[in-house]
Amino acid sequence: MNLNRVFLIGRLTRDPEMKMLPSGQAVVNFGLATDRYFTDKSGQKREEVDFHNIVMFGKLAETASQYLKKGSLSFFEGRIKTRSWQDSSGNKKYRTEIIVQAFQMGPRSTQKVTSPGSQEKKEEKKEEKKEEIKEEDITIIDEGKEIDVKDIPF
Repeated sequence: MNLNRVFLIGRLTRDPEMKMLPSGQAVVNFGLATDRYFTDKSGQKREEVDFHNIVMFGKLAETASQYLKKGSLSFFEGRIKTRSWQDSSGNKKYRTEIIVQAFQMGPRSTQKVTSPGSQEKKEEKKEEKKEEIKEEDITIIDEGKEIDVKDIPF
């Protein structure tokens, strides 16, 4: 048995770009950044960032195009797909993408955009941004089906 499954939580690196296929189906593309923190051999804390190409189709693409934007924190579930093609110069090109099958939007920011102020105002803005997520507020979007959080086995 084989398994091709990916789970990513990260922030969008650009706004979703929606296009329509000749069949009339919506497709959306955008980038996602994921990071991890670790301590290297010398004891210094380090950060490593990976960038992913995200592709969504159909209703998922339409929903993502409507609600997601650059900087949005979201959870994506899907599969890895590597495409190859030849460019106009005859060079073989490769692109690895995450084909999303379900996603969940992260918390919305409650902060209003204001002009830069003192350090105290910046700290207040950081506190405003934090929004508590309650279990009853979570909805998982999955090809038109709604999954109750209580049904998840972990």
